[in-house]
Order: sequence, then C-alpha cells, then structure tokens
Amino acid sequence: MSDAFDVIRQWGDPALREQARPIEDFDAALTEQVEELKQVMLGAEGAGLAATQVGVLRRLFVYRVGDEAPRVVVNPEIVESAAQTDTALEGCLSLGKATVLVEVERPVAVTVQAQGVTGEPLTIEAEGMHARILQHEIDHLDGVLMLDRTTPEQARAAKRALARGEPYRPPRPEDEELSA
Repeated sequence: MSDAFDVIRQWGDPALREQARPIEDFDAALTEQVEELKQVMLGAEGAGLAATQVGVLRRLFVYRVGDEAPRVVVNPEIVESAAQTDTALEGCLSLGKATVLVEVERPVAVTVQAQGVTGEPLTIEAEGMHARILQHEIDHLDGVLMLDRTTPEQARAAKRALARGEPYRPPRPEDEELSA
C-alpha cells in the first residue's frame, strides 16, 4: 500500500463535512471495507479512522486504545454522556500532514450503542481516552471536526497553520514561563 496519508482525506476536503449514512447490509463488502480501514489506520499510526475520512459516507469507524487490536463500530450513537468534562489535546489523521493539535473539551465518559461488523448489537461504556476516541470518530461521521470543538482562538491559529502546511500546538503555560 502507498503511504496511508495518500488515501486519508485532508482538511478542506468536502467529504469531511458530510453526514454519514447508516449501514444496512452486513456483507462481505463491509468486511473488506473494515479491513481496509484497519490497514490505513495502522499504517498512519492513528487511534481511529472513520469511513468518511477515506471518502466513504457510511456510519463506520475502526479504532484502538493503546496497543490493543483494532475494534470495529458500525452505526454508533452516543446514548449517555457524563456531566463531567475534561480538556485535552487531540490530533486527527485528516489534519495529519501538518500535525495539528488543539485542545478539545469532551465528556469524560460515554455509553455508545452500535453494531459490530456482522450486525450484532454492541454497547460500549468508555472512560478517559477510550471515551475521547469514540467521541472524536462519531464526530467525523456527523461531519464535525475537532477544529469545531476547540476555542475560536485555537481554531483560527490551527487553520492558519494548516493553510501554510505547518504544525500547530497551542502554547502551554510552561512554554510561556520558559520564554519569560
């Protein structure tokens, strides 16, 4: 396979803003698509990859937590979110060529109802990084990018960096102390 980033749609591609359609046919074509998504995600060293990120407008994504084997989620919906939130840096394979990171506030825990690759029902209860990954990938299926979930200041700075093809990471308090 060529470089994984050759097939991942990048910021500015209209497919990233599209709403994915539910999957109704749990067939060999879906299984093949899942395997392709896994290979692209692993090749790009990502934590998750939604079908919309490769231009396929179907409610499907693959992800992994740490070094675990990739998991498949079809037709996901968040059915419960914790009231408590946390803000953390997020990256995205669709902003990967420029390596852009922004701070995103998300619920610390979620419950997701979904299906597996053969159509079996799944309930995923996740906390911490696991919950963050699920929310990020479900956002992709809804046409939402992490740039939509960060502060306006970070979104503007990240978009400027993307337009220049440069990396971006918000300044940290310790960076300000070092430059003082």
